[in-house]
Amino acid sequence: MRPVPAGPFKRRGRSVSVANDEYAPSGEDAIPAILGRHLRRLRTRQGLSLERLARLSGVSRAMLGQIELGRSAPTITVLWKIARALDVTLASLTRFTEQGGVVVRQSQTRTLVSPDGLAQSRLLAPPGEGRGADVFEIRLHPGGSEVGGSHPPGTGAHLVVAEGVVELRAAGALNRLAAGDTILFDADGPYACVNVGDGDSLLFLVLSHSEILP
Repeated sequence: MRPVPAGPFKRRGRSVSVANDEYAPSGEDAIPAILGRHLRRLRTRQGLSLERLARLSGVSRAMLGQIELGRSAPTITVLWKIARALDVTLASLTRFTEQGGVVVRQSQTRTLVSPDGLAQSRLLAPPGEGRGADVFEIRLHPGGSEVGGSHPPGTGAHLVVAEGVVELRAAGALNRLAAGDTILFDADGPYACVNVGDGDSLLFLVLSHSEILP
């Protein structure tokens, strides 16, 4: 399997770079194959041709065909585009239920790094198994921030602080949170979480979508 080149792309309104070039390690053919079959089911269920999905997503027909055949390891950028075009969550697109669950090692996930290097975010996969939620692990160095808000209406968030001290500004309110604290807030508006402590912060962010998809 050929690695997919990494590069900067937009997530939640800011540029990030990608660590780990391959969606799955070399020789791990099960995940791309399952993803490909699942993508084909979602596409055909909506009555979309490859050409139509290519126009909606901005992903080439050739790339979509390779993904459906399990011959391509798509980047998170490509997966986000496809999920949005199909009007499903990233969790729903990347669920792996054919084998009763798939163990995803840390080396198989992607780490998104902010331009200043102070924030890292990792989508924990498979995230929610299509139950309408995406789960992120976020690490912030002192002064680092996680900024969001470009989520669909009705998106809710549950933030858990595992380590460190952060301040979260959301819905016009500012809350200071320490290790062990949690907060629920609406994520369809702008929000920002900043590490205000002297050490690193470890957070877990669960984004729940208003529409629970089958």
